[in-house]
Amino acid sequence: MKYCNSLTSFSRFKTREVIVGKLAFGGINPIRIQSMTTTDTMDTIATVEESIRMIKAGCELVRITAPSKKEAENLKNIKAELRKRGYNTPIVADIHFTPNAAEIAAKLVEKVRINPGNYADKKKFEEIEYTDKSYEDELTRIQEKFLPLVQICKKNNTAMRIGTNHGSLSDRILSRYGDTPKGMVESAMEFLRICQEQDFHNIILSMKASNTRVMVQAYRMLVYEMIKENMNYPIHLGVTEAGEAEDGRIKSAVGIGSLLADGIGDTIRVSLTEPPEEEIPVAEKLLANFDDIENHSHIKEIKKSPINPFEYKRRKTKTILNIGGSNVPIIKADFSLKQKITPASLFSLGYSYSVPLDKWHISDMAADYLYVGDHELDFEVPGTLGVIYNYNSWKKHKKGYPCMDAKEYTNSKEKSSVLNFIYVCLTELTEKIKNKLKSDDTAVIVIDTFNKNGMAEQRKLFIDLMNEKIDCPVVIRRRYKNLPYEDLQLYSSSDIGALLIDGLGDGIFICSENCTSDQNINLLSFGILQATRTRISKTEYISCPSCGRTLFDLQETTAKIRKVTDHLKGVKIGIMGCIVNGPGEMADADYGYVGTRPGKITLYKEKEIVEKNIDEDLAVEALINLIKRHGDWVEKKIK
Repeated sequence: MKYCNSLTSFSRFKTREVIVGKLAFGGINPIRIQSMTTTDTMDTIATVEESIRMIKAGCELVRITAPSKKEAENLKNIKAELRKRGYNTPIVADIHFTPNAAEIAAKLVEKVRINPGNYADKKKFEEIEYTDKSYEDELTRIQEKFLPLVQICKKNNTAMRIGTNHGSLSDRILSRYGDTPKGMVESAMEFLRICQEQDFHNIILSMKASNTRVMVQAYRMLVYEMIKENMNYPIHLGVTEAGEAEDGRIKSAVGIGSLLADGIGDTIRVSLTEPPEEEIPVAEKLLANFDDIENHSHIKEIKKSPINPFEYKRRKTKTILNIGGSNVPIIKADFSLKQKITPASLFSLGYSYSVPLDKWHISDMAADYLYVGDHELDFEVPGTLGVIYNYNSWKKHKKGYPCMDAKEYTNSKEKSSVLNFIYVCLTELTEKIKNKLKSDDTAVIVIDTFNKNGMAEQRKLFIDLMNEKIDCPVVIRRRYKNLPYEDLQLYSSSDIGALLIDGLGDGIFICSENCTSDQNINLLSFGILQATRTRISKTEYISCPSCGRTLFDLQETTAKIRKVTDHLKGVKIGIMGCIVNGPGEMADADYGYVGTRPGKITLYKEKEIVEKNIDEDLAVEALINLIKRHGDWVEKKIK
């Protein structure tokens, strides 16, 4: 099940070099950053000016939609105007349903992106049982449609991205492989094999999904299949429809960062429902988390891994109070460095105290445990909030729960009869401690790392525990210092999310010094769990980043929908600007809001159309009514 060079020693998966214009991808080249325009492709000047803003921000490859022949032909004018203004950044034409548009574009720009799910294939949500012969007949038909583009690309030295999207797998692929990472990979491999038969190799591959688990598993499986078939094409990473603001950044960092951490990826695009030039600095910061990572401290090789990298399976642990077992991962907050802790301090953790009612109000995003170090609390905390003290302080008053380091745990004669936190790094996990943990039904391990390749070191610790059959719950601790908040978001989402994606971790503990507020850290912690789908605490928005196909103002519409639905915990709402990925992505959402033509919206319940051609002014109210009809609506509480 090899999908990367090593699970413990960082190095990039070596891919072949592909030239796009004058820019090289893969090989030993740096990881390239790209984005996509949001303007109407027929508006030459607007598209050129947006492209220039992107390029000035650091975009190395500009993608422009070409949904029909006329847009494909206008790429010539856009390219000419960019070159006239002194910009030689390569252009990639984004093609979905129209092979003749791709064939035009391939003669004009440096790269074309095709989606195998809807390029010469069919997507009508029809369940068809294919025999081996009927399946092969379909492949023959697809090859006949696809070959002209391959030959044009080969003749014009045009690169191609074969970009599978989880939301637009064809009926044929779905019928045989289901809505799975395997289906995504096979969708691309069918087209790739046709290219290989024609000796065309100027190809980059992608496996995008809005579900971070599916996305990571699909990319890993792609590398696995390429290794099996002796291929090494460059890989474009991205989480599609990641959304906006904090949620979009966290989700992108979880998906892209999990793969970068294993050396996978040659170019990235952070898809945000924001102006495209604002995606570039986010991508740059995400990459910065991996600066110099190859020079990390040595981690012993993993000879046997019990983790299946292509399927999600949570590590089995015993249950200790509300930690481990079938419980959702807990959030642990750090107040140990505070000068004083008061009831008001807990507001930042989702707790507010009502003096007249003499009771605590607990939000959906309230932390579960509070580490106070050597502080002594002079007030009663909410019953749902566990308090953790340093071991020596706990021994004095026996309140809450103790946290011991490796030495204290080894020598401890006193401990809680219910719950004890044991703080260890990989190097401290001695045979003596492991033997003690095996028979301890009160121990929750808090793992930390000081390794530059911290994710790999913590993964190694998890695997050692699994191989030794130690089933204590584990809380993942990561510490950060003097970081801007956006950097903290991206780094922690990548570092911790990569473990949660593989079912590792029964809690998270972000410790930050001089980075941001306690409230932001608490919300970030819940955001990481939401993005990894390990604990759902709020509405999830599957929102596309906009492009020239978009039929309404995505940012404005997303904000409008969020305003009236952000209290619907666990409900997933897809907001799609056009029909390209709309129906497919609805399969991963509970409700969908999709632009079908200017001023008109179609509503979905999952992948089924419920109402067509609703006036845009009435569509948000219609969405609310749809949610009400299906019993998922609750009234928003007035604070």
